[in-house]
Amino acid sequence: MNQFGQIFRIQLFGESHGPFVGVVIDGCPPGIPLKEDDFKPDIERRKCGEKGTTGRKEDDIPQIISGVFQGKSSGSPITLLFSNKNIKPQDYKNFTNHPRPGHADFTASKKFNGFNDPNGSGHFSGRLTLPLVAAGVIAKKIIFPVTIHADLIEAGANQNIDEAIDQAISLKETIGGIITCNIKNVPVGWGEPFFNSIESNISHLAFSIPGVKGIEFGLGFESSKIPGSQMNDLFLDESGKTATNNSGGILGGISNGNEINFRLAVKPASSISKPQETFHFEHKEIQSLSVDGRHDTCIALRVPVIVEAIAAIALADFKLLANAFS
Repeated sequence: MNQFGQIFRIQLFGESHGPFVGVVIDGCPPGIPLKEDDFKPDIERRKCGEKGTTGRKEDDIPQIISGVFQGKSSGSPITLLFSNKNIKPQDYKNFTNHPRPGHADFTASKKFNGFNDPNGSGHFSGRLTLPLVAAGVIAKKIIFPVTIHADLIEAGANQNIDEAIDQAISLKETIGGIITCNIKNVPVGWGEPFFNSIESNISHLAFSIPGVKGIEFGLGFESSKIPGSQMNDLFLDESGKTATNNSGGILGGISNGNEINFRLAVKPASSISKPQETFHFEHKEIQSLSVDGRHDTCIALRVPVIVEAIAAIALADFKLLANAFS
């Protein structure tokens, strides 16, 4: 199902080349100041335009359909709608019987018995991260003064991102990247043990971002290579401040008052301009497939603001849960 959250609940809807994409947000506290311009900074960060991103350009102006009255959240569900105007469904007409490697064309068709909208990956498209970012804008307001900042620190195994993108373009290839995210001012005590830990809920949302293939918190996989005496974060005072932060600000699934940090691995976009030899399901043979249209050389360029959004959504739910039991 396309829902997440216990108190701060979101539901995404729409398809990449359908008339709209959007989100319904339930559980937002009343009285949160909210206007159309509040969404612009984060939405602009997600937009294409820079080198290595898709040529599809949309206005991405949010329509606030419900849940806001006189500039503030009313307490009822908030519905945000974004129009799709720059659509080209004809670019995808050949992929039903000749599904693109790495995409959801095959699995979506099987799961939904061929009734799914396949254009631009339909509901499986990165286009759905737009309403996700919009939900994150509201979540950031709820969790303030908690601040979240994410960056692309590496693309195509190269820390020189411009160089990596230029090389990928020249080779008609796509590349992935590494995103780092740092969260400050989280109080002690947010999160739950086991199934609703901070790690598990952020990870749950992280994998809603198309292309994300891995996540690690704090020292992550490197922690398997050192002894416990080096891994342990020694306490320095009664606030819970620690000398190191190898645990990434989380103990037992619960925030410990230190900075929360994690890293994400984003795979290369599956749509590449090089011909690929892959199975044709109608002709029952391997055939050459060319993927035309408008696609990102490096989708990771546009992912940092989405990562901030999913982290904010998870933390907004944890804050409201903590308030409910305080």
